[in-house]
Amino acid sequence: MKITPDRRHAALEARRALKMARSVHAYVRGNTAQFYEWLEASPAMAQVPMGPKVWICGDCHLGNLGPLADRHHDFAIQIRDLDQTVIGNPALDLIRLGLSLETAARSSDLPGIVTAQMLAAMIDGYSRALSPEPEDDPTEPKVVRAVRRRAAGRKWRHLANERIDGPTPSLPLGKRFWPLAAAERDAITALFDDPTVRTKALALAGHAGDGRVRVLDAAYWRKGCSSLGRLRYAVVLGVGAHSKGLEYLALVDIKEAVHSVAPAADDVAMPSDPAARVVAGACALAPNLGERMIPAHLLGKPVVLRELAPQDLKIEVEQFSRRQAVSAASYLAYIVGMAHARQMSDDVRRAWQDALQPAHADDDDQAPSWLWRSVVDLAARHEAGYLDHCRRLA
Repeated sequence: MKITPDRRHAALEARRALKMARSVHAYVRGNTAQFYEWLEASPAMAQVPMGPKVWICGDCHLGNLGPLADRHHDFAIQIRDLDQTVIGNPALDLIRLGLSLETAARSSDLPGIVTAQMLAAMIDGYSRALSPEPEDDPTEPKVVRAVRRRAAGRKWRHLANERIDGPTPSLPLGKRFWPLAAAERDAITALFDDPTVRTKALALAGHAGDGRVRVLDAAYWRKGCSSLGRLRYAVVLGVGAHSKGLEYLALVDIKEAVHSVAPAADDVAMPSDPAARVVAGACALAPNLGERMIPAHLLGKPVVLRELAPQDLKIEVEQFSRRQAVSAASYLAYIVGMAHARQMSDDVRRAWQDALQPAHADDDDQAPSWLWRSVVDLAARHEAGYLDHCRRLA
């Protein structure tokens, strides 16, 4: 049966609802707009400190951090999804990460005391990153060490085995990859025929404009949760230099860029085009990712193109132990802190560090009250929202 874009959209919306019903942790990941509405309505919002105006992730949950390769195939743990990026208050990233960690801990049947310890560890790890002369990195938890080792051992053949089918470079149609409408296929071919996109693609491949780019196959990619229902394509490219007559395969992710629901700071200059905004935020927060992204337009909508690297992985947690939960909270907050801190001067870092944990706080070993109350209030609202969501599906 032919899958039209309208039928596909309906199927994707149903799929998104089912994914969000898997757990309250999955519900938090797919519910970014509601997160900010509930945060704005929370009494705890009055206590949240106003940090320096820097690029923030805007959707800084556990699954949006992981190894990212740079153009030279080295990799580092960085923020890996910048759809919601804006110039705003960095405290919002900490609250979103704290809520994500809290729901992951609860899904692992860990007691509430672990949440208190995780949020305190977050502030410790984040504050370390803000120090003008950072101390040693926080201890890398097992869950991060495991994904780092996996990324270090991955080559192009691993990515090809996962995504490309058979000796000819084609995408296997089925659960993940869906056939395109003729208009979609023509638009993708035209996109890579565009001189600007072709030149940028060749530059990323190291050919400096001397070469060719051919679309070998393309499909709709059913991927993610919050992005379900939007444009998302996987494209197999043949990229080669005219002078050498060689061609190598590249797998490109094309993702629709939408307006962010994260609150942006007043009186700041950001690109008005959503795709350009995403790339600008990525360059500031996750250079390994930003340098591999191209803003463009497809079918009248802004999109971001990036070549997938075998080292690009997400941190996925099925079950946290108590020790691992606290260790992960400190380490991941440190990674987020490094992303924020690289945009600040030393004086701004020190001032923001002081604002995070006021001098009159009751206990330096506890999370500041603004973070604790924000996460607790949001956890309660998301638990109720999750159960209502499940009831509607049932």
